[in-house]
Amino acid sequence: MNDRGVVVIALGGNALILEGQRGTIAEQFGNIRKSLDGIVYCLKQGYRVVITHGNGPQVGNMLLMVEASKNQVPELPLEVCVADTGGEIGYMIQQSLTNRLRKEGLDRCVVTVLTQVVVDGNDRAFSNPTKPIGSFLSKEEAERLHQEKGWHVAEDSHRGYRRVVASPNPLKIVEERAVKCLLDAGDIVIAAGGGGIPVVQNEDGDLEGADVVIDKDLASSVLARDIGARCLVMLTGVEYVFLNFRQPNERAVKSLTVKDAQKYLEEGHFPPGSMGPKIQAAINFLNWGGETAIVASIDKVQEALEGTAGTRITKD
Repeated sequence: MNDRGVVVIALGGNALILEGQRGTIAEQFGNIRKSLDGIVYCLKQGYRVVITHGNGPQVGNMLLMVEASKNQVPELPLEVCVADTGGEIGYMIQQSLTNRLRKEGLDRCVVTVLTQVVVDGNDRAFSNPTKPIGSFLSKEEAERLHQEKGWHVAEDSHRGYRRVVASPNPLKIVEERAVKCLLDAGDIVIAAGGGGIPVVQNEDGDLEGADVVIDKDLASSVLARDIGARCLVMLTGVEYVFLNFRQPNERAVKSLTVKDAQKYLEEGHFPPGSMGPKIQAAINFLNWGGETAIVASIDKVQEALEGTAGTRITKD
């Protein structure tokens, strides 16, 4: 089979916990298994596959557990919670995909790489929390948690309120060479889970954890750039990118150029807590030399790659 190059497939954390679900491990395993058709399709078409994933609901839940047990066990910093949930979700994807590949007769290894992602310690985002994590809250719950715990909270795309934390821009992937080596060996790689473990580099070159989170789509675009991917596919809960989302005049957009995507982003069509990072990630990836970026629903990977579903973003 011809090598069709590398595709990075980014699974949204909210795609692993569906609306109305409690987010039990059984529910997450079930949702992951339903998301594997597109990945198997890519493998059968000759793509080398890297899977990234979000962790917004999961890391938010873990922080609640940390808060509830802080008088009984040592508290965990945010970047350690990111590492923990990255391993947790990576394990679930790795096991589910390994089982599916065996049934498909595909003899491939699936490997999870806990990925450190470098950010600038002077990034202004450190003093401007914007990244939603955790479950949705009512306005009353959000106000109470702000008062009681000092949480920063914000409305998330007309869907309710969520806790927000600092989210600096990703600069580079520390384990880039490891990911490349695994791909060259024919393995399927799960990397940059939850946007990767945020680290800063000190004057001596040593890495240190940072108490922030990194947007999964922006980290995926950096990873895709650094490993020379041809295509970046970002999967979410909607089939297309929309203008005027959830407004009476909303409109699905099936294709965008980088120029138009930038224009609509600046006009405010894509909120920072929702579609905004996906559009920015697509723009970045294409400006860095990528061929195609796609935003699609988690059950439409094959159709999106064939051009019959999802929003396709290209240079021109």
